[in-house]
Amino acid sequence: MTPTSPEGRLEPIRAGRPATDGLEPVQVGRSVDAVVDRLVTAIAVGDFTPGERLPPERELAVLLGVGRQTLRAALARLREGGYIATRRGRAGGAVVQERWGVLSDEAVRRSVPGVDELAELSDVRCLVESLIARTAAERRRPHHVEAMRAALDAFVHAEGATAVRRADHDLHRAVVAAAGNRHLARMSRELLASLNVGLSIEPYNDVLLALSVDQHRALVAAVAAGDADTAAAVAREHFTITTDALRRAADRAGGQA
Repeated sequence: MTPTSPEGRLEPIRAGRPATDGLEPVQVGRSVDAVVDRLVTAIAVGDFTPGERLPPERELAVLLGVGRQTLRAALARLREGGYIATRRGRAGGAVVQERWGVLSDEAVRRSVPGVDELAELSDVRCLVESLIARTAAERRRPHHVEAMRAALDAFVHAEGATAVRRADHDLHRAVVAAAGNRHLARMSRELLASLNVGLSIEPYNDVLLALSVDQHRALVAAVAAGDADTAAAVAREHFTITTDALRRAADRAGGQA
């Protein structure tokens, strides 16, 4: 989620930039191994899906807080492991090929928080997101509702992971804007990054998409109607999606989460 301006207006997204603004710099070590673990786990969890292009190399290096040489070495390992393939041309770049491969078990075990930490992070995230939704329902104005409904329509009709992520990003950004508190926006962003191996990106697959459509509709309807209790309850349930995806990945890897 992107913070709003002091006046509560939505900040513009730069044209052509994917909805991965929330990628956070790697905090624990900046070695090639650390970058490989983060990216392999992100693919395993569903933050990046087969057929989806990773952010451009220059942008990805800045967002992960690493040098281009380190990133290139990490991407080379991902290519060797069959996770990505490099395509040339205007629509080219590093394209995800495989969700789970030879590096996934170890990377997920090293990257996903343990069961207690995951539970506590999930709990506080759901508390913050339910507060944001409740506050949005109490403070929303017509232009906030218009922005939420436009983003919801884009989400429902989006095709492909990139379009879905952008619409999801825009919808939740509109809810945060309605709440009118940039510190809540920052907390929302940081909690997702803390949960999800440093990446403020929600997992995606067809099952989660269907679930999210219903939850997004309920959330927008509750906020628009000023129903703070329902908005908070819907948000509390909706924001367990990332935690559930992390737990599934940890279970597959034989981890502790």
